[in-house]
Amino acid sequence: MNTEKLPDLGKIHPDFFDRVIYPRLGVADKNIVIGPRHGVDYGVLKVGGQYLAMSTDPFFIVPAYGFARAAWFGFHIILCDVAVSGLVPKYLTIDLNLPPEMTEPELEIMWDTVHKEASKYGISVITGHTARYTGCNYPMVGGATAIAVGSKKDLRGPHRVKIGDKIVITKGPAVETTGLLAVSFPDKFITAGGHGFQKEAEDIFFQMSVMDDCAIARDFPGVHVMHDATECGIWGGLYEMARAGDYGLRVEEELIPVQPVIKRTAELFNFDPFCAISEGTLIVMVDKDEAGKLVDAFSEKKILSRVVGEVVSKKQGLKVISGGKERGLEHPKVDPYWSLAAELAKG
Repeated sequence: MNTEKLPDLGKIHPDFFDRVIYPRLGVADKNIVIGPRHGVDYGVLKVGGQYLAMSTDPFFIVPAYGFARAAWFGFHIILCDVAVSGLVPKYLTIDLNLPPEMTEPELEIMWDTVHKEASKYGISVITGHTARYTGCNYPMVGGATAIAVGSKKDLRGPHRVKIGDKIVITKGPAVETTGLLAVSFPDKFITAGGHGFQKEAEDIFFQMSVMDDCAIARDFPGVHVMHDATECGIWGGLYEMARAGDYGLRVEEELIPVQPVIKRTAELFNFDPFCAISEGTLIVMVDKDEAGKLVDAFSEKKILSRVVGEVVSKKQGLKVISGGKERGLEHPKVDPYWSLAAELAKG
């Protein structure tokens, strides 16, 4: 008898995918270069001499953020998952299943923001669907597919990773957790740490994108794979990347940059930042000869980053070094953000 349980909230854990989803993917096709797998945010299809990276996500709109800010975040959630492919994001298809209570001015603000962000990054909307339906609720107001285009040489993925590659991480852990909580529960932050603390945490919100990070990394041929540390944060992202590429990792926890306001948020609200959702944190496996140059390039654009470890053989396993002691890296499975947000929402 199957005793596996689905999580109450958040992404379905890898074991369920291995048992139920991945064995049932329809017809195999030789033009699929990268199909669904843990630790890879996109699929890749070869069409003629071009490679198309695609990713589908919910279109996520939270009115409490303000419709312009909510739409900014919704856009970047979708596009970041193809930006990490190394190909250039170019197209967007979008399905809007809108709640009946959404007003025309709110829809105009939302769509104007999507248009402005698309124009900024060279993205064209090519098709979609827009309607209001009973039973549709915030924040999941539809879904979208992002498409990036490029050549084989530009495609990054787990197949390119080599033993000895360095691990570079941008912005540190819990970026999304901090930004979303500060915007969603400002009074809780003010009570915990004052108005200045709340404002500083709220400013993290616009770090929740790797579009600019990936644009910098694309210029380095030695960048072999990229991954946005979303659900289950840095530990979850590293675990999934290693599993996708069938290699080991050695990570020095003290080298991972933690922004002071994020460290304080984790301490005040009692969660492990390294396990917490962190849209905007880019994990990169890069050739050891280019790692330092990549960090310098991020620094020039005022993006915090650091070399935090290296790729090792699968036989050496997944290891985290902390306080001079070594431990195994395991997938957190449950992201603390969801239960924390639910608890704070109770008042």
